[in-house]
Amino acid sequence: MRLPHPLYGLYERRLAASLPRDAVPRHIGVILDGNRRWARSLGEKASTGHRRGADKISELLRWSEDAGVEVVTLWMLSTDNLSRSPEELAELVAIIQGAVADLAATGRWRLQVMGSLDLLPAAAAAALKDAQAATADVVGLHVNVAVGYGGRREIADAVRSLLREHAESGTSLEELADTFDVEHIAAHLYTKGQPDPDLVIRTSGEQRLGGFLLWQSAHSEFYFCEAYWPDFRRVDFLRALRSYAARERRLGR
Repeated sequence: MRLPHPLYGLYERRLAASLPRDAVPRHIGVILDGNRRWARSLGEKASTGHRRGADKISELLRWSEDAGVEVVTLWMLSTDNLSRSPEELAELVAIIQGAVADLAATGRWRLQVMGSLDLLPAAAAAALKDAQAATADVVGLHVNVAVGYGGRREIADAVRSLLREHAESGTSLEELADTFDVEHIAAHLYTKGQPDPDLVIRTSGEQRLGGFLLWQSAHSEFYFCEAYWPDFRRVDFLRALRSYAARERRLGR
């Protein structure tokens, strides 16, 4: 239920002030879900929801900066989404391309594109790579933009990269099998060198990962929010952080 505006503002400020600064997640993954359902609820086209969702991203990144988060991973397009109708997919890819270009144009965040860009139209893939290159020297919040992303495909890509690396160095399969360890996979993921996500947020009420950061989220905390992504508010974000801070993270120990 939405609070009246004056009361909402007071509640939001108190909630923000109550968060312990030593319990802020370093890395947050966000599944931006519910754009189409939000649009349908208003009798609008899916593209209207996608555009509204794209406009919400910069707000989330500012909230993350304010909270002290270091890395945010945004799942903007999954490999499963690529099976949507050609018309909707073309609109969605164009919206994502524009949104990422806008994020890069601010010069505020360092963008890293992750996913199977070979599955996208060549022009869109090139534009995403250009946005990444344009922000390569930015110091600040690191933003992973997952486009054409699937968790199983990422793991397969990591294994493929590992095998090629060892083949080039002359390592036999038997030698690799004898020394193989989980860290070999981690070192070839799209997010190599980054902390694993401490918190994964999914909007729209769906309570599943759907293939998001399958390897990296082994010890993540999860927060499922009922709001569709275009309606996601700072207070929803702060509630997710509050829930995370209240949990005892044993990391399997």
